[in-house]
Amino acid sequence: MWRWLFGLKENRQKEADPMKYLITGLGNMGPDYDDTRHNIGFEVIDKLCKDFDKSLKDSNLGFIGEIKHKGRTIHLLKPTTYMNLSGKAVRYWMTKLNIPVERTLVILDDVNLEPGVLKLKPGGSDGGHNGLKSINQLLGTNSYPRLRIGIGRNFHKGGQVNYVLGRWSEEERPIIDEAVAKSAEAVLKFTSIGLQRAMNEVN
Repeated sequence: MWRWLFGLKENRQKEADPMKYLITGLGNMGPDYDDTRHNIGFEVIDKLCKDFDKSLKDSNLGFIGEIKHKGRTIHLLKPTTYMNLSGKAVRYWMTKLNIPVERTLVILDDVNLEPGVLKLKPGGSDGGHNGLKSINQLLGTNSYPRLRIGIGRNFHKGGQVNYVLGRWSEEERPIIDEAVAKSAEAVLKFTSIGLQRAMNEVN
């Protein structure tokens, strides 16, 4: 009987807390990548930290921290794996924090959307984004929420890498600042009213 009770307690401890979320902003670490289009996911995480007066700490595979909002515990992650290996960080922290895919939101740049346009989705293909490719591969699924932020595609054939790793122009910066602020709001909506209702308001 004692073994049965101990097993029951252990199973309860393993159950995912429905009030916990993992929000991952994709980007590349280092000053060479600061303020680049590919790092807009990092900017959203930084915005949330600033709004809640919180900071991230350097830990395994990423900088991690948490904020509280409407009874939810929101874990914020900036992977230190570089973009192409983002899945390692996402999978590690999902497992460590015991957070399921439906409460794991990934924030990324999207060249197929006009600058500043937001699109919140429940899943889908990687669309050629190396960060999503890594996450899809290591999670074994592409059915997890993601918030795509448009960065435009003002580049010639063969110029995408230089474009996404390039810095914002003075003309783009106000548009992107507004998009980052709206993205931070979208994260809070996702955690408080659910994906479907948040999609109706954000998209």
